Amino acid sequence: MLDQSIKAQLSGYLEKLQRPIELVASLDASEKAEEMRAFLGEIAALSDRVSMREDGQNRLRPSFSVALPGEAPRIHFAGLPMGHEFTSLVLALLQTGGHPVKLEESLIRQISGLPGTFRFEIFISLSCHNCPDVVQALNSMAVLNPAFEVTMIDGGAFPAEVEERRIMAVPTVFLNGEAFGQGRMSVEEIIARLDTGASERAAEEISAKAPFDVLVIGGGPAGSTAAIYEARKGIRTGMLVERFGGQVMDTLSIENFISVKKTEGPKLGAALEAHVAQYDVDVMKLQRANAIKAGAAGELITVETESGASLKTRALILATGARWREMNVPGEREYKTKGVCFCPHCDGPLFTGKRVAVIGGGNSGVEAAIDLAGIVAHVTLIEFDTQLRADAVLQEKLKGLPNVNVRLNTQTTEVIGDGEKVTALSCQDRASGETQTLEISGIFVQIGLLPSTEWLKGTLELTPRGEIVVDAKGQTSLPGVFAAGDCTNSPYKQIVIALGSGATAALSAFDYLIRMPGKG
Repeated sequence: MLDQSIKAQLSGYLEKLQRPIELVASLDASEKAEEMRAFLGEIAALSDRVSMREDGQNRLRPSFSVALPGEAPRIHFAGLPMGHEFTSLVLALLQTGGHPVKLEESLIRQISGLPGTFRFEIFISLSCHNCPDVVQALNSMAVLNPAFEVTMIDGGAFPAEVEERRIMAVPTVFLNGEAFGQGRMSVEEIIARLDTGASERAAEEISAKAPFDVLVIGGGPAGSTAAIYEARKGIRTGMLVERFGGQVMDTLSIENFISVKKTEGPKLGAALEAHVAQYDVDVMKLQRANAIKAGAAGELITVETESGASLKTRALILATGARWREMNVPGEREYKTKGVCFCPHCDGPLFTGKRVAVIGGGNSGVEAAIDLAGIVAHVTLIEFDTQLRADAVLQEKLKGLPNVNVRLNTQTTEVIGDGEKVTALSCQDRASGETQTLEISGIFVQIGLLPSTEWLKGTLELTPRGEIVVDAKGQTSLPGVFAAGDCTNSPYKQIVIALGSGATAALSAFDYLIRMPGKG
């Protein structure tokens, strides 16, 4: 199953094992079980510190566990962890075998000291680029604390489980049989939910910090660049980060990042975080700002967070980015993650053999329709305009797909469901006014981005679309407050442009500081 290059790489990784580990298989008589048996056998043959046995007692079959000999397994894989999840398996092998978990010491102590019983199940799809982060975060917690047990469940391998648990988006996480969360979650986010006093303690610590020279809000390409540029100037720099990478983390393939032929959003997001970590930047994670108070030029700016923390800074850079734009029609929010989706790569496999709709005729929408056409029974692409806006090469490819129908000049008016999942979509022909109901199981919304700036209304100048108005230097309407990236009125929302605008804002903020009388 594993080609020779993968075997060679894996063999090198397994040399880092500090103690023996075993692969415990729970098999049945299916072809998938034979495939898993062969897969595990190939891994075990690569190292004398890896053994395999077939007396596992997992309910889900075929599945396997990674464990220390003589200990009850705490990390389980229901389905073959290939594709994006192969890295999750490699890390599980190494960390179980004694290779250090790469987390801050304070986090490791916090995880190790959590009392209770934590039985996590994570439903994933192998094409999901968000899922591995959650699997790897929980697996590392299981390595550090025996109170944790984690099972990755491939929805494509266990469709009955998906149907029974009504899984319509991945990753979906259950804790002790109850719904815990959906979407990407970091170790810090999971811990914050399990350790109920963590948020209050973090807010107190943040509020006690001395004023910064420059505080950056946002951890995407613009915010990361701004923080690095400021830190390189040798000034006191802080970052309020909800999640590193920002919108980049929801991007599967990036092929226009100059000098890098191709990469993936999560890889770029991790690279941004690693680069920031090379500098003296005070990074405050899981923090969302909800207010700023700025006075005259030269006065300290106050930033307040949703957690109740309060920070002061001489200059501020806003790089809050953007998020997926919603349709804002009845039923959309009620059925979000219950059939209303925003990531075709992640959630598409959950709709195998079903009828779905894609909303949006730009590049994202047409690409989604093309990808989904190879998985689902039928795709209806709905575009508000009288023509598609995607690149010509994408439109040509779309035309050649027999199971795709395009509806132009059409407006979505309602998402319809049975209380548990999407069952239909109501739309209206804008020319004739005729309304029609389409029986579908999933809706993939691809209609662009919305700046994350609602909390700034009434504080500084915004465009009618909610974008922060900046000049050529990234200066906003408030003295000492700068902005960069997708949250601004920059006409093009691109990673390379966000990087450049982050540098511009950082240089302008530094220039602002050194020109303040007596403040240089």
